[in-house]
Amino acid sequence: MSVCTLVTKEAPDFTADAVLPDNEFGTIKLSSYRGKNVVLFFYPLDFTFVCPSEILAFNKRLADFKAKNTEVIGVSVDSKFTHLAWKKTAVEDGGIGDIQYPLVADLKKEIASSYGVLFEAAGVALRGLFLIDTKGIVRHAVINDLPLGRSVSEALRMVDALQFVETHGDQVCPANWQEGDEAMKASAAGVAEYLAKHAK
Repeated sequence: MSVCTLVTKEAPDFTADAVLPDNEFGTIKLSSYRGKNVVLFFYPLDFTFVCPSEILAFNKRLADFKAKNTEVIGVSVDSKFTHLAWKKTAVEDGGIGDIQYPLVADLKKEIASSYGVLFEAAGVALRGLFLIDTKGIVRHAVINDLPLGRSVSEALRMVDALQFVETHGDQVCPANWQEGDEAMKASAAGVAEYLAKHAK
């Protein structure tokens, strides 16, 4: 399934080995997170270059995600043992240190394939990110090529936007909307009113 066709549909469920925040091995079942939003992100490989910058950036903002009833889960095609070795390697030595969200092992590449982010030529996942709502529906997806790191701030903005529209059913979030900004009423008159004020 391609990334674009997942949006508005139920997120493909999976049960997989993972390294948990306490460095123990465990099993992650995506559907067990119902009732919370999930930011599920794929990265190519452990012990690489762009990947640790993203993983550490998500960890740095983890409290912000959790405050918004949102869990973060990372996935790559590495084994749980490689994930653990990377966590036990100091950041200054190319590791990721004490990451406080699960890293899922997708050795068979089935999860990446089900989300449409498997880059067959390299045998790794592209940088796919999926925002899954409390009912298990994919509401936002983005995919980057291997050398292009993602914006954690944008992932948080999308969580804010999702929660806003869920709370205010008659309003939608226009371009560059940030939490606290004026939204747009979901009507022709509402659009005209908003653009008259903001489109200059």
